[in-house]
Amino acid sequence: MTDTEEAAAPVAPSIDEAEVAKFEAMAEAWWDPSGTFAPLHKFNPVRLAFIRDQAAAVFGRDALGQLPLAGLRLLDIGCGGGLLAEPMARLGAIVTGIDASPRNIAVAGLHARQSGLAIDYRAAAPEALAEAGETFDVVLNMEVVEHVADIGQFMSACAALVAPGGMMVVATINRTPKAFALAIVGAEYVLRWLPRGTHDWRKFVRPSELAGALRPTGVEIAELTGVTYNPLADTWRLTRDLDCNYLALCRRR
Repeated sequence: MTDTEEAAAPVAPSIDEAEVAKFEAMAEAWWDPSGTFAPLHKFNPVRLAFIRDQAAAVFGRDALGQLPLAGLRLLDIGCGGGLLAEPMARLGAIVTGIDASPRNIAVAGLHARQSGLAIDYRAAAPEALAEAGETFDVVLNMEVVEHVADIGQFMSACAALVAPGGMMVVATINRTPKAFALAIVGAEYVLRWLPRGTHDWRKFVRPSELAGALRPTGVEIAELTGVTYNPLADTWRLTRDLDCNYLALCRRR
């Protein structure tokens, strides 16, 4: 595939085509730290540190070493333009990134090549990889679950991709009044961090619903951590507050 070619769009029961279209329309902005995805650029340091530290603990690595994820097979589901996939590759992981948007994959692939990184990007849904029997040591499921059509189908496919002894990190938004006020009214209408309509409060996911979707899969939540924004420091930090954004560390039983 050349830099300008795009793969065919994947088809899967969990894919919400209207949600994919929202992000496909913004694909060219992924690597602009002041553009549409500026909130993700600001959010990246805290989630990168969480993934690195949890993976180091699970696999007995030195989190502060030069390549703490060396040799680990890592899958980034809903990778977008590669904002997580590239740092994971720099930490030593063998990275595969998948996205339902071929345009996102084209942008991610071009940026990785320009950065000298070997990342296996595919326009694919997790169902396709699960059907092929692929598994990974680390599965990243970040800010995706609140955009899918069928959470049960989606989480079942994602869980099937976690290798024995492996881990999955899920990042999403709780369905609470506080999350409506902050993630939709605040982020989309007041601060205008995101285009209006980026999120649908009805699709936000409570931790209990995430746990319920995982229960039949053999993968379970081991730890829940909240993430909150400090407007004075313009940074995100980990917290015990799960009322809005939260991270779930999941392990195969």
